[in-house]
Amino acid sequence: MKVSSNSVRIGIAVAVILGTIAWLAFTGVSANKSYYVTIAELGTMGDKAYHSQLRVEGFVKPGSIEQDGTHVNFLLDEYESHSPKAPEGRVLKVVYKGSEPPPDTFKDDAQALAEGTYSRDGVFHATVLQAKCASKYAPAQPVAKPVGSPAKTASGGAPAPPAGNQTAAN
Repeated sequence: MKVSSNSVRIGIAVAVILGTIAWLAFTGVSANKSYYVTIAELGTMGDKAYHSQLRVEGFVKPGSIEQDGTHVNFLLDEYESHSPKAPEGRVLKVVYKGSEPPPDTFKDDAQALAEGTYSRDGVFHATVLQAKCASKYAPAQPVAKPVGSPAKTASGGAPAPPAGNQTAAN
């Protein structure tokens, strides 16, 4: 069986196209890969810290935010400022230069996630910044009734017994 020259050309074209797609997929995945690390782990990564795309989480140190349009410099602390561990926590200087301003929830003591690269001078250069304010999204605390004061009905009489505990009057 003889293979025609058209079949060879089509085979080569398909191989080139599949090879190009595979190369683009591989480089795209490796370029978008970022490692999640804590501030403490960042110091123990060695040279890998300087050559990787990283995501670092921490708490914005109160009073450290310096904003100029969409550019923000701030300190990311390992612990919240009111935590007993805060004085011994590590601090990371972050320089955010993104195309969008920081989110509205980005403020003192907010939990923040910065994505970018770490430089040898100890500064984290972020291109993506996310923040959340834990107190804003915390569940509402139940309101306790005062002890010893029974609830009154709208007519001012005694409260009605619970539905499951009603007894028949004799």
